Amino acid sequence: TPASRHRTRTMHTRGKLFQHLARAQCAFTAASGAQSAAGTAPWRAIASSARSVTTPMHGTTAAAAAVGGFRAYSTDYATTSVNGGAIARALKTPAHQVQYDTSNHTIDKVGDPDKRAFTYFVMTGGRMIYASALRLAVLKFLLSMSASADVLALASLEVDLGKVEVGSTMTVKWRGKPVFIRRRTPAEIATEAAVDVASLRDPQTDAERAQNPEWLVTVGVCTHLGCVPIANAGDFNGWFCPCHGSHYDASGRIRKGPAPLNLEVPEYAFLEGDKMLIG
Repeated sequence: TPASRHRTRTMHTRGKLFQHLARAQCAFTAASGAQSAAGTAPWRAIASSARSVTTPMHGTTAAAAAVGGFRAYSTDYATTSVNGGAIARALKTPAHQVQYDTSNHTIDKVGDPDKRAFTYFVMTGGRMIYASALRLAVLKFLLSMSASADVLALASLEVDLGKVEVGSTMTVKWRGKPVFIRRRTPAEIATEAAVDVASLRDPQTDAERAQNPEWLVTVGVCTHLGCVPIANAGDFNGWFCPCHGSHYDASGRIRKGPAPLNLEVPEYAFLEGDKMLIG
């Protein structure tokens, strides 16, 4: 049919065009190498080669397209490249030694020896800043691990002993725990000093538990399960724990019941006058 014949003719024309383009590329490569002897530009050699491979029907159009395409390619390559002038000169007059155009290149210059003092000053200053920052970070870390002001305030407690009468017990709060401060009578002091230490569950003498025989300071927490004993009660006129029936004497030592240990004695010291510092 006419349509099929037209399609066949079109495909044949395209095949011829691609063949001419391939031949023109080969001619361009050959012309680039022989341009110094011929004294002509590469695209002129391509034009002459392309005219030699044209066909009567479609060859002229293909050769013209090939010449125009490679002429544009040669012009663009020579004008848009960074070293366009050097490439154009190399194409026109090839030589054994390759020369590059370095007019638009930046060359790093050697540092000025007179600026060494400034360089050392800057480097030393930077290192000092780094060392100061490291020291500050270490100090902040160490300070964060120390106790705060409110915790230090609760660490110790000052008590006025002038309000405590003989034979009575005062209870104060220290570090969230009750503390018993008992002012003992001479009879209680003599009784506790005469106790046989070998008969005690947690052996301790009265002198080991009281710095001043008149004053006894203990933590008011039962050593069994943590209850708060009652002062001036029990079988030994000391403290009695109503939770499980532990009895302590006037020196705070366990004498009867399930408690395994004596009442704890905190750190304390007597100050000038009637003052005591606990903790």
